[in-house]
Amino acid sequence: MLVYRGFAEQDDDRRYGPGPMLRGELGEPVTELRRVALPPLQVLMARTGETVQLQVVRGRHARFVASVECDRILRVGDRVGRELPAHLTSAGRAVLATWPEDHVRDLYDTGGPPDVGQLDVHALLRDLRRVRKQGFAVNDGLTEEGLTAIGRAVHGLEHPPAIGIAIAMPTARYRAAQLTAYVDALSETAQLIESALGATG
Repeated sequence: MLVYRGFAEQDDDRRYGPGPMLRGELGEPVTELRRVALPPLQVLMARTGETVQLQVVRGRHARFVASVECDRILRVGDRVGRELPAHLTSAGRAVLATWPEDHVRDLYDTGGPPDVGQLDVHALLRDLRRVRKQGFAVNDGLTEEGLTAIGRAVHGLEHPPAIGIAIAMPTARYRAAQLTAYVDALSETAQLIESALGATG
């Protein structure tokens, strides 16, 4: 469980040591980032009635560093410590959309001919342009069947941003008519976190 949560990791000799959550490898110290972000995230959860998440993007990966679960029986659970491909999570894609396209291309383009199952970098860049224009990203079952999430980048101490927030819910409960309200709530929460990060920086 400690490995799953990112608090420990096993080396080649099968010995355990501190994991990335304890080493502070995510730039802005995780404990301080969580301290600043949790109060606005708790308000966001209460406002939307859904689980909300804080993610930090490093390279191709998005790590869940904080989560506030809603109390509904059917809900998205706590994913703190998990790491997923950034281009699949809603918060990860929202963050990638703020990065220069050349940087994203260098990150994902292997330089070889496309193979079966290989990521289409051109399609990813087109999607990120759309995300950049609209200011949010939607994950509709990309990371897990039956899960829908809406994500937004948080402009903090790093440029381009590496922090994103998301509202995650069972797809069965998602309604497209609510998207504008979700995006507005995300934007207000992101602004609160941005202000707090600016105050602590």
